[in-house]
Amino acid sequence: MGSSSFCCCCWWPGIVTRRPLVLQLHKTQSGAEYAEFLHAPKRRFTDFAAVRKEISDETDRITGKTKQISNIPIHLSIYSPNVVNLTLIDLPGLTKVAVEGQSDSIVEDIENMPNCIILAITPANQDIATSDAIKLAREVDPSGERTFGVLTKLDLMDKGTNATEVLEGRAYRLQHPWVGIVNRSQADINKNVDMIVARRKEREYFETSPDYGHLASKMGSEYLAKLLSQHLELVIRQRIPSIISMINKTIDELNAELDRIGRPVAADGGAQLYMILELCRAFDRVFKEHLDGGRPGGDRIYGVFDHQLPAALKKLPFDRHLSLKNVQKVVTEADGYQPHLIAPEQGYRRLIDGSITYFKGPAEASVDAVHFVLKELVRKSIAETEELKRFPSLQNDIATAANEALERFREESRKTVVRLVEMESSYLTVDFFRKLHAAPEKKPEKNGNPPGPNNDHFHDTSLARIGSNVSAYIAMVSDTLKNTIPKAVVYCQVREAKRSLLTHFYAQVGRKEKERLSAMLDEDPQLMEKRTQIAKRLELYKAARDEIDAVAWK
Repeated sequence: MGSSSFCCCCWWPGIVTRRPLVLQLHKTQSGAEYAEFLHAPKRRFTDFAAVRKEISDETDRITGKTKQISNIPIHLSIYSPNVVNLTLIDLPGLTKVAVEGQSDSIVEDIENMPNCIILAITPANQDIATSDAIKLAREVDPSGERTFGVLTKLDLMDKGTNATEVLEGRAYRLQHPWVGIVNRSQADINKNVDMIVARRKEREYFETSPDYGHLASKMGSEYLAKLLSQHLELVIRQRIPSIISMINKTIDELNAELDRIGRPVAADGGAQLYMILELCRAFDRVFKEHLDGGRPGGDRIYGVFDHQLPAALKKLPFDRHLSLKNVQKVVTEADGYQPHLIAPEQGYRRLIDGSITYFKGPAEASVDAVHFVLKELVRKSIAETEELKRFPSLQNDIATAANEALERFREESRKTVVRLVEMESSYLTVDFFRKLHAAPEKKPEKNGNPPGPNNDHFHDTSLARIGSNVSAYIAMVSDTLKNTIPKAVVYCQVREAKRSLLTHFYAQVGRKEKERLSAMLDEDPQLMEKRTQIAKRLELYKAARDEIDAVAWK
């Protein structure tokens, strides 16, 4: 048996290790031995036959039933009073020829796997000069700083032969001393011979061996474990600065991730209220950035005033309302049974009132258009507020409160723009008509047409002049409203949205019970689980840093 026997791994016919095994030995003060796998954290194995089966099943899960290998490691922790604190990595054995079920690149796959301490394990009954393990170790570790030579199968050498020249470093010298070990035989494995019994037999073998008795204190698996542990401690001490730097970087990354997804919600009602208000302020900042140009969207409000409103004003049906036929009809009806004496003032007023009424449509449409823009900006702002993403219930509450506020602003804005239109009807600009009255009236041309029944009071020229005068006045009103409607809309809707979008919501939240506050801060269960896992990792890294610091100062 070779490296996998040393690491107490499972044996598969044809190929021993097909996935790296990270074996962590934890020395306990007392108690029963047990094992745990990282991929099955809630299961504790006390039967090591079940451990071997779990390794086999987990390997097949990644590589299938073939002899393919994988560089995805299996993490196994063993807790026992009979081990030393040590981490071992059992890599797939060196394969020179791909066997059935393996890819042609399997040799390169194995050689490219990263190493820490290299155990160059060679059978004692094999010529050391042809050892593939030594050859590979020399390639990846030319200085020999990480290579430990291990001789196995010392008990299976031919009679009259021994490996003392190798073990004493005379046949092939390494920077670290060679260590011989005697593992369980295949028969022992099949009989489930206890590892403690196997270690005792190993010690007895070296102590009673005429060839290796003088080296017995530096032979065996237990000595190798202590040697590796000492060397590993030395290496760790040398690399403590880089390890701490790596741990600190990971801690910073985990803290940043926790900040991104949010820290745990406090249980105290006051703290929850404060958190809700802070989240609302974060949303409010994003919303204002949209309006003020820091984020896109606010320019659409200007588009309503600069394009939509002028276009709507141009489409108003003034031509139909001020046609000769309609002007005659309105003026005649305004005179009643007694015609006007000088100018049809009542006719003028009715024509102007009727025309101004048309302005209510574009004014209210501007209010609605800005309202829909603001609603869309609320939706986008909620989606873009990172702090809110973990609280779907609070998102809905804020959206509801904001939209209710926008409805109130829209209603006030609608009333205001309608008042602006009605004010234009309630008091006409007298100077406009005085200037018209002072201008000389053109005499109608004689065309020889006989007077018709429709020209009893007014001829067509007079009607056309009335329509032209009203049209000019309405054009002046249109220019005025084109400037005042945007002012009213911005004042009543945009300004109020910036100033007091969530004012009512703040007042309501302040009166809520603690249970309702907790409900508002309900989180996605998956996000809560993710935060828990990150927090656990963070605590582990902090504990590791503290332990490393303690070791470094000893």
